[in-house]
Amino acid sequence: MKPTKEHLVEAAAELLWERGYAATSPAMIQKRSRTGQGSMYHHFSGKADLAVTAIRHSAEQLRLATETALGGGATALERIGAYLDMERNPLAGCRVGRLVQDPDVVADEQLRAPVAEFFGWLRQRVAGVLAEGVRTGELRADTDPEAMASLVIATVQGGYVLARAQQDQAAFRQATEAAKSALERVRA
Repeated sequence: MKPTKEHLVEAAAELLWERGYAATSPAMIQKRSRTGQGSMYHHFSGKADLAVTAIRHSAEQLRLATETALGGGATALERIGAYLDMERNPLAGCRVGRLVQDPDVVADEQLRAPVAEFFGWLRQRVAGVLAEGVRTGELRADTDPEAMASLVIATVQGGYVLARAQQDQAAFRQATEAAKSALERVRA
């Protein structure tokens, strides 16, 4: 059986993804986690402390899934393709990226920090795969790995926005397929 703290973190992570920070109350977290108020305040100093832990939890889950995608495949383009093709629920949005649409998260350095750390890691990791492709001669020598990493990440995050706005998962796939096509154009 999971410890109470883990229940609280998972419940908060789900609610933050579904509702955002401002619309998630401690009572909702306690209800979702089936824990009492005393349990929450035993493990965390308050809602913000729990939210930071929950955001880090979501970011770590996403990092592990991303690392699996980027760690496989023989070539840089196969690895980036695997990242673009990762199983996602485009209509639900990104567990981490959606949080920067919440004004309370953006305004609070403590809440924003784990989101920024995740995207910093992601950009560096994707750029590293692309730089490897340049070094091995798979990608053209004039390819800018940092710029291409930004394109890949912006495509995924923008794909979520398009899919949610249109309530159509195909919009997400159209965006990721376009990114793969753009990457093919820098193949050596």
